[in-house]
Amino acid sequence: MAAADMVSGRRAPRLGRTLRRFVAATDGTTVIEFAILFVPFAVTIFAILETCLAFAAQAVMTNAADDVARQIRTGQIAAGALTAQSLHDKICQSLQVIVAQGCPSLQVDLRTDTFPALAQVAKTLPLTGTGANRQIDSSQLVFQPGTSGSPSMLRVFYPWPVITDLIRQETANLADGHTLLFSTVTWQNEKF
Repeated sequence: MAAADMVSGRRAPRLGRTLRRFVAATDGTTVIEFAILFVPFAVTIFAILETCLAFAAQAVMTNAADDVARQIRTGQIAAGALTAQSLHDKICQSLQVIVAQGCPSLQVDLRTDTFPALAQVAKTLPLTGTGANRQIDSSQLVFQPGTSGSPSMLRVFYPWPVITDLIRQETANLADGHTLLFSTVTWQNEKF
């Protein structure tokens, strides 16, 4: 019994000293603080990068749509010479800076005289499904170049991929973790 008391008597002071040394030590504090703060910091940085890329893509797409719409409006691109593929290619030339070559996911909708008021334009997005299962419905897209003096509308759609998993859950509004980027330009063709 005396031997057991002696062993337990020796362990108690050692355990107390070890615990005091552990609590007083500050050598690993920086590593622990970094580990705690790294995840929110990384999520914030990736959110900023994803937002910047999507914003840049949206700006480039809007500029491309505006440029092509101006060429159609002024008659630089003759309605008779314009095809759905050539319209796609003209917009894609500007977008290839930020998307895959050939713009495989780019969808273009050109209409004339098919909308009663500008208020109806925003209500006619060519989407199917609901929630995170939405997709662009290409069957609702048309190609109707206008004639001289006719009102026209050009809409450009692109499903932008969201790369970061944590951010995809909050920002993706299409199937497969994509966010819909789109641009709309409405105008009345000049007399040409």
